[in-house]
Amino acid sequence: MAVIIDSLKDTIKDTITLIPFLFITYLAMEWLEDKTEDQSVAMLSRINRLSHVLGAGIGLIPQCGFSAGAASLYSGGVITAGTLIAVFLSTSDEMIPIFISSSVAPAVIGKILAAKFVIALISGIVVDAASHVIRYGFHADKHIHDLCEREHCGCEEEEGGIIHSALIHTLKITGFIFVISLALSLIMGYAGKETIASFLSAVPLLGTIFTGIIGLIPNCAASVVITQMYLEGLLTCGQLMAGLLVGAGVGLLVLYRTNSHHKENIAITAVLLALGICWGVLIDILGFTF
Repeated sequence: MAVIIDSLKDTIKDTITLIPFLFITYLAMEWLEDKTEDQSVAMLSRINRLSHVLGAGIGLIPQCGFSAGAASLYSGGVITAGTLIAVFLSTSDEMIPIFISSSVAPAVIGKILAAKFVIALISGIVVDAASHVIRYGFHADKHIHDLCEREHCGCEEEEGGIIHSALIHTLKITGFIFVISLALSLIMGYAGKETIASFLSAVPLLGTIFTGIIGLIPNCAASVVITQMYLEGLLTCGQLMAGLLVGAGVGLLVLYRTNSHHKENIAITAVLLALGICWGVLIDILGFTF
């Protein structure tokens, strides 16, 4: 019963903190749809290189709401897959608060954030370049209007305007996030951190792969587990980075909820996991420490 109560409290707290970010994101998208239409989307596309820098930088702010917002922007055709990947890889959510509360040296935190920024920036640019070369259809036929139609938010109705539409989007996504996050929190609560930690330390390479998989769990609790295990000396720097890079908070949840291109969602998830694991392995091979 204690696990259930704690999971419920944590899920409610985490979900509530996402609401402002989701609402602002959808409000901005509705404004783009209502006021600027194709011209604004075209403008954002023209500053694509800058968007990678912005995406990698914004993700560093300790709040996984930005990854949720980025997923919605991608589903609406506003940002590219590379920019989305940059946001996902740099997302830090609970890492910084835990490090600060554990009195980790500012220099160490700075090095980790700098590494995440550089990795996210490089990866985002490479993903967009690769998708262009192989002509994979990321971002090819998306539009904000299509997202509105799928969500039945009433964008075309005059009553309520963009605020009403943004609120409908936000409530639907918030409810979805709450249900899934509660289920995941219960699973992690009953499995126990010790069981996960013993497996990670057994075989370093498998530990890096598994940490990356743990990072995929669409819940801020994943980064909490990974960060705490690193502080307790259970993870290498590469294993830490693999999990933190892949850990996009609830961003993946929102992506799967809002983007109707399911093969694309799977491809983005696979790329995110592969990048996190590869960067983690490379960090350990080169002997980088924080």
